Amino acid sequence: MSQPVIIYSTANCSDCNQVKQLMKEQDIPFEVRDVMTSTVYQEEVEKLGFMGVPVTVSGAHVVKGFNLPELKELIAAAK
Repeated sequence: MSQPVIIYSTANCSDCNQVKQLMKEQDIPFEVRDVMTSTVYQEEVEKLGFMGVPVTVSGAHVVKGFNLPELKELIAAAK
């Protein structure tokens, strides 16, 4: 795996859970950063230009929400 995958998330976010499930199905390891438990993680999301979650990051790829075509590109780049 060339690039780590980070998913900015919250506990009760259905789109976040869909992103995590997709990564599991594709055997992509990922780190979850809960923005509700860390102001640092909240600030990281804001620096990326977003206010909500999920935000999925791998290298130069940044995907907001559960955008399947963009997530597939991110997965291909992360492998």
